[in-house]
Amino acid sequence: MEKQWLKHYPAGVPAEIDASQYRSLAQLLEESFRDYADRRAFVCMDKAITYAELDRLSGHFAAWLQARGLKPGARVAIMMPNVLQYPVVLAGVLRAGMVVVNVNPLYTPRELEHQLKDSGAEAIVILENFAATLQQVLSATPVRHVVVASMGDMLGGLKGAVVNFVVRNVKKMVPAWELPNCVRFPTALAEGSRLQRKPVDTGPDDIAFLQYTGGTTGVSKGAVLLHRNVVANVLQSQAWMQPALAKGAPIDQVVTITALPLYHIFALTVCALLGMRSGGLSVLIPNPRDIPGFIKELQKYRFHMFPAVNTLYNALINHPDIDKVDFSALRVANGGGMAVQEAVAKKWLAKTGCPIIEGYGLSETSPSATCNPTDTDAFSGTIGLPLPSTEIAIRDDDGRDVPLGQPGEICLRGPQVMAGYWNRPEETAKVMTPDGFFKTGDIGIMDERGYTRIVDRKKDMILVSGFNVYPNEIEGVVAECPGVLEVAAVGVPDEHSGEVVKLFVVKKDPTLTEQDVIAFCKDRLTGYKRPKYVEFRTELPKTNVGKILRRELRDSRKAA
Repeated sequence: MEKQWLKHYPAGVPAEIDASQYRSLAQLLEESFRDYADRRAFVCMDKAITYAELDRLSGHFAAWLQARGLKPGARVAIMMPNVLQYPVVLAGVLRAGMVVVNVNPLYTPRELEHQLKDSGAEAIVILENFAATLQQVLSATPVRHVVVASMGDMLGGLKGAVVNFVVRNVKKMVPAWELPNCVRFPTALAEGSRLQRKPVDTGPDDIAFLQYTGGTTGVSKGAVLLHRNVVANVLQSQAWMQPALAKGAPIDQVVTITALPLYHIFALTVCALLGMRSGGLSVLIPNPRDIPGFIKELQKYRFHMFPAVNTLYNALINHPDIDKVDFSALRVANGGGMAVQEAVAKKWLAKTGCPIIEGYGLSETSPSATCNPTDTDAFSGTIGLPLPSTEIAIRDDDGRDVPLGQPGEICLRGPQVMAGYWNRPEETAKVMTPDGFFKTGDIGIMDERGYTRIVDRKKDMILVSGFNVYPNEIEGVVAECPGVLEVAAVGVPDEHSGEVVKLFVVKKDPTLTEQDVIAFCKDRLTGYKRPKYVEFRTELPKTNVGKILRRELRDSRKAA
């Protein structure tokens, strides 16, 4: 296969990266702890910890885990939002030679029980806000060690106490819970400080993460990410970001806004791990859905990187206080997780002067697989080029490469691709090809330069009278309609054409009507692509990362 994309790489980006320079993520992190000891590593609610403090505290937590009798390879679940405890626990688990199982804090008891049982997690670190959920299922899981953290644990004496009081008693964010024999997070650190951490020789083929997919194609599965997979993706991402970060005056320390949740693979790699690899400062945002509060935090920093999803960019640029934020230092706004809409990209560029650079990846690819060059201001409408050491193939249902310009399934091969699904060899066999490619389930078209445009997921495609209609295209058009804030397109049954397009729209202008939207589409979409129904909603269902859940809309759909 000709790697035509290499001819279009930005200057200075290598064709290959060498992931063998680190045996493990623990080795990578410990190098940063040494090299950047005096720098701030993470800041949350105005409290910062340095790399030296992160080194010390994560070492204490690793020692505490080992003293509980947990062996290398044991699975440890983390169920927390973006708080300072997260990086401490993350680094501690990895340094103890154990496996991180990231858990969405908003899981229902049923979802939590499935993930803890499926992963075989023996320990969990959980924020007390979500302890009531764990209480309901703990006895049905293999978890033997529970560590409970509070929002104020690492904020310092008086401030921490005030924050905990407000969270518990004023905002009522901590439902009553009871977990016998649990250990408080500060207690675990204090006990660990009196213990000696045993060195562990973690290797590149040991498991670092069980990263659970959203379960949109059935039961939630754990992608097995080895240390070498994630090390590779950190180095690939670092190489790809360099052209943008090198523009303009030199940066003393790269500041990244970490609004996406760290339990999600995008933020985990591109914010936390890449940030630590480069000695950067990550600004942790516990609740990015509070847009006014989020904007107040943004006003405190001159930041250089801002990874986000389309819905978050959209919410920010449509908020009246966004003009109070200083975007003059911003070098990279990387969009992922869902398609970036051109209307949003244009508004963001006009507002901030920094383009949204769209990339693509999945939990199964650690996650980054492709990205647009970071040295351009042009919106390409594509997911860009394969990252260094990454190959992309567009294939038909029989596994044959399709000609350039033709749609087919996007297949990926590279050092960041997972080892398989945890304890599911039959599911792994469905997505891995004999020649080592991962079948993504996304339909894409590659052009002669190697840029790929996603036309949609197989399962989201709408079939109208035998014609394929791709929701991304419809949503991209409707997002340009004056008065539309957010939109999702799904197929609904129709006796004449099999399916027709239905839109779910959140209004920006309260006077917007169904007729306005349909008239707008009439000028921009051919007949079979035009929506037949428009339903207005006050909000659209989203994952905690902000990706719109078309599946939920389909499940609740009414044809009229």
